[in-house]
Amino acid sequence: MSDQKQHIKLPEGSIEKTTTTLNLGPTHPATHGVFQNILEIDGERIVSAVSTVGYIHRAFEKIAERRPYYQITPLTDRLNYCSAPINNMGWIMTVEKLLGLEIPKRVDYLRVIIMELARIADHLICNAVMGVDTGALTGFVYLMTYRELIYEIYEEICGSRLTTNIGRIGGFERNFTPAAFAKIEKFLAEYPAVLKEFETLLTRNRIFMERTQGVGGISAEKALSYGFTGPNLRAAGVDYDVRVANPYSSYQDFDFSVPVGTTGDCYDRYLVRNAEMWESISIIRQAMEKLKSLPDDVYHADVPAYYLPDKKDVYTKMEALIYHFKIVMGESDILPGEVYNAVEGANGELGFYLISDGGRSPYRLHFRRPCFIYYQAYAEMVKGAMLSDAIVCMSSLNLIAGELDA
Repeated sequence: MSDQKQHIKLPEGSIEKTTTTLNLGPTHPATHGVFQNILEIDGERIVSAVSTVGYIHRAFEKIAERRPYYQITPLTDRLNYCSAPINNMGWIMTVEKLLGLEIPKRVDYLRVIIMELARIADHLICNAVMGVDTGALTGFVYLMTYRELIYEIYEEICGSRLTTNIGRIGGFERNFTPAAFAKIEKFLAEYPAVLKEFETLLTRNRIFMERTQGVGGISAEKALSYGFTGPNLRAAGVDYDVRVANPYSSYQDFDFSVPVGTTGDCYDRYLVRNAEMWESISIIRQAMEKLKSLPDDVYHADVPAYYLPDKKDVYTKMEALIYHFKIVMGESDILPGEVYNAVEGANGELGFYLISDGGRSPYRLHFRRPCFIYYQAYAEMVKGAMLSDAIVCMSSLNLIAGELDA
């Protein structure tokens, strides 16, 4: 037998494959969730990409169409779980819009406080993880202390931390305690200095800048054509914020600016989220000041058909017992109608399209999840980039798998 190597002769006109197919996810730890990107790479350069979703699709919309309205709130927690209270408030305000309820100012301001704390918690995670993905762990570990403080505030208000189920149709389940306000004041007193230190660690850090500037950029026109909203759209230079364009929860009473970038790259997305945290701190301070001029015992609207009565009344009054039973068992019919309501989620416009036929569950419910919409641009954004850039780009978009799949 010959010792010479055998060479396979390829058919005439064919060439050998010169690129490599790489699965980035669904199990890769850098993908920040259960989704897949099939990359075709030439060395470390990405030639093309195909994104795949649906690995944790839980059919929330169809489940919601079989549930009473109150039992849908916990489903919304599991969309963007980094800022669950915004999801909760968005859904509750959608039902209130269908019912035509008038909500007290104090409830609006309390909701603003909770939603802006949630926005900070979400942006804090995104930017801290960007640091980790570029090799800087310190900022992440430092900021986690203050995400914990935000979770302690949630816990004081509703008893939960991550998936909060916070709020009720008409307001809150209970009034904010003095301890809750004390924790909010503590956060407002301490976090600005910490955020400033975090910015000092990264914003002018040469390694961080070189890893993020000019990476994963998208133009304003392209971002709009994909349907971008939120920080990712504003980083591309488009001044659009639901809180300003279509104010809800009395956001028109607050003075704040909308940070806007220019290049739409990873660095601008980082800068916009940092600037938004400063604006959120300002909004919370304004809300705390406005609360001082309002009665401190108002925390829900007068809507007995949809709001659970006090437990002591349930034990002693027949009418309260009847309302309690009907609400808990989902026996309160909702008015027929069709509404769309949107809030400015941490990732962009979080919308709820609700059709009611007058029954106890939605006839149709659709969640507009910002992650699902802008993830479709990811393959185009990383084309021609390095493999390491694909990780940073994914991180800067703040892809949350729960919101992506629903």
